[in-house]
Amino acid sequence: MTLEPHTIADIRTGLERKTWSCRELVNSYLDSAKIKDKSLASFLRFRPAALDEAADVDARIGRGELLRPLEGVPVAVKDNMLLAGETATAASKILANYNAVYTATAVQKFRDAGAIIIGQTNLDEFAMGASTENSAYQPTRNPWDVGRVPGGSSGGSAAAVASDQVVAALGSDTGGSIRQPAGFCNVVGMKPTYGRVSRYGLIALASSLDQIGPLTRTVADAQKVYQVIAGPDACDPTTAPAAPDDVSETMRQSIKDMRIGWPKEFFGAGVDPNVRAVVEAAAKVYEELGATLSEVSLPHTPQALATYYVILPAEASSNLARFDGIRYGLSVRQNQGLDMIYRQTRAKGFGPEVKRRIMIGTFSLSSGYSDAYYGQATRVRSLIREEFDQVFDQVDILLAPTSPTTAFPLGEKVDDPLTMYLADLLTVPANLANIPAMSIPAGFIDGLPVGLQLMARQWDEARLFQAGYAYQQATDWHTKLPPT
Repeated sequence: MTLEPHTIADIRTGLERKTWSCRELVNSYLDSAKIKDKSLASFLRFRPAALDEAADVDARIGRGELLRPLEGVPVAVKDNMLLAGETATAASKILANYNAVYTATAVQKFRDAGAIIIGQTNLDEFAMGASTENSAYQPTRNPWDVGRVPGGSSGGSAAAVASDQVVAALGSDTGGSIRQPAGFCNVVGMKPTYGRVSRYGLIALASSLDQIGPLTRTVADAQKVYQVIAGPDACDPTTAPAAPDDVSETMRQSIKDMRIGWPKEFFGAGVDPNVRAVVEAAAKVYEELGATLSEVSLPHTPQALATYYVILPAEASSNLARFDGIRYGLSVRQNQGLDMIYRQTRAKGFGPEVKRRIMIGTFSLSSGYSDAYYGQATRVRSLIREEFDQVFDQVDILLAPTSPTTAFPLGEKVDDPLTMYLADLLTVPANLANIPAMSIPAGFIDGLPVGLQLMARQWDEARLFQAGYAYQQATDWHTKLPPT
């Protein structure tokens, strides 16, 4: 069969009308993805089992069973989510031969809804990075310009969706790792409220910040995936106790009189003037749709990045202590004591960026410094949360750039960590505040995509999808396809 970009609704219609069998569809996606991946390196591995799972879908359809929400949809998952019996590396050498013994809740929900996982996507090692260049295995390339990064850390998932290797993918977002690559690759990337989606089975980076979410071509498809993966989980006590409402109908309602805020701190000197111009044009679209715009202030936004880069390394240094060469993963043993096994395993297994953040985190938690660094960062985080709460008493949605710039060239920032960290400048506030946020395609600068970031009050994903859907109904940026 000949492939063209499909939505989840297209797949459902094709299966219902028997335009194709699920096995034919998945086989075509697999074949096409493998060819495209030679230039993009979106995937770390493909799953031959996907064809058998597709055959099972055909059997279900043959028996006349009702189609599930994501029946037969070719998808991918970021390789920091566990799938029982299969390799999960988090793009690190230390987990090169690790096979998961259980399945992440979000991944299981994906599969239970009928999605066919064709492979696991590349990422920055342990999700530490903004370019997917920190992978221990390969850098992923941007489908819009293979000489540029796709963003990170969910760069593999974003590139796979943008290049139509899959219809949808799961990513994780700790400080923008879904939204930033979505912006760089001209796809939709959505971070739910912290606690809306279970983190059980996600290889942890920073436990108070991590959240799993969808990457898709359209807001409507992102809502479908979100609806499947969201909800309470007894295995993750941080999840909200109640399942979210179905927002598929409210998403389509008019945004007339919706109050949209323009946070002035998100448009400072570090933002490319051309990016600002694209976002200003998007704001005018919202005004034409009947929304009202007003400038708002979030005074502690300039401190958000520094706060984030204290909290994240501190939590990461604790989470990554489990990789010790004893229980699972890489183990370097040469008849030494435990201390040397720990040292040599981690020296060989962890990459430079992971080591850097572990050292920063360990220092910030050390005796005599923890209150000055980690303690102070948590207090500033509380102030940031309070400011967002106050602003959402005035407006329904916040509108800002997703990233200060468009995608940058491969190799330009990978050896300059401070410059690389600035790529997270506009996305980390939403993680610190635990609010839902989304990046949607908003235009191009010299052929490179620009993402528009929308943010909503905690638990108000309904309003977020409503604002994103309205914009996509009025524009066609999301329909543009990359040359690759």
